[in-house]
Amino acid sequence: MHRVILLMDFFEEFSKQLLTGITQYSKEHGSWVFCRMPLYYRESKGISGIVEWGRKWKADGLIGQLYHDKDIDLFRKAGIAAIAQDFKELFEEIPNITGNYLETGHLAAEYFLRKGFKHFAFYGFKNIVWSRERAKGYVERLRENGHQVHFFKRKKNKSQEIWHYKPTLLAKWVQQIPKPVAILCCDDNQAFHITEVCKQINIRVPEEVAVLGVDNDELICELSDPPLSSIKLDAVKGGYEAAEMLNKMITQNTPGYNIIVKPSQIVTRQSSNIFATEDQSVLITLKYIHSHYQEKLSVNKLVSLVPLSRRVFEKRFKLATGYPVYRYIFNLRMEKFANLLL
Repeated sequence: MHRVILLMDFFEEFSKQLLTGITQYSKEHGSWVFCRMPLYYRESKGISGIVEWGRKWKADGLIGQLYHDKDIDLFRKAGIAAIAQDFKELFEEIPNITGNYLETGHLAAEYFLRKGFKHFAFYGFKNIVWSRERAKGYVERLRENGHQVHFFKRKKNKSQEIWHYKPTLLAKWVQQIPKPVAILCCDDNQAFHITEVCKQINIRVPEEVAVLGVDNDELICELSDPPLSSIKLDAVKGGYEAAEMLNKMITQNTPGYNIIVKPSQIVTRQSSNIFATEDQSVLITLKYIHSHYQEKLSVNKLVSLVPLSRRVFEKRFKLATGYPVYRYIFNLRMEKFANLLL
């Protein structure tokens, strides 16, 4: 039976998914004893304090969010196998639970490109690896397709910062970028900032600004108005693999390796449930298609929604989306079906 310290943000969706995988492994391979250590211990005691507590508790291992500190080697000296949950920068001394951040950025870019967007933006942090790398992947794929990206990067990530009382700079940025625009945010919290700012300055989501977050934190996504689309990560699998590796580190004294958490799918909600076009007649029919794709749809029904003849409507629809009406509906249904299978 292993005694394991968990030093995480237990209210964060990503951490909760990791914990699900960790506990799943522990139940399958002998029940482990866990200490859920609050983050204030990291702030007040530092690594030396955590190690001291771990020695007294006879801890075998730790999985947690750690600051880069010269004392990191104290875990090895104390015989405590340690794995870092990547939340700032990667460690070289100990293995990390990290992510394929470039792939996440690529996935977001391809998602928005399929929706016909021509203007793109990114909102995130300068000083956090997962934000920088997601932005890099997003930019790479968009530049391959001849597009540029507008950036708004915050320098700090303070949990005590009540951002919405000072939204001026973010609001100005959202107002200034060309529209309709597709904004990838580094996580769901920042995506929520965007939808809140858009409400305050009367910018329509998703008609003018389509928003996509990362983590698929259902509480945050549904709290947003409109609900947030988000990239879901396979963090449960990551937690399971981390626990498996920790077991080997404890029992076999192996050095360990980085665990890569991959994006699994994009969960589309209202904040990005639209195709980008400036043709208002096509936009009206697209909104109807996305709301009624499970029903029997006909071209005549769609034509009845707009002041166009069938021939003109079909021509403008294909010009805007690149697809005939029935092909667009078929592709949308296949996308929804694939997500249900996942």
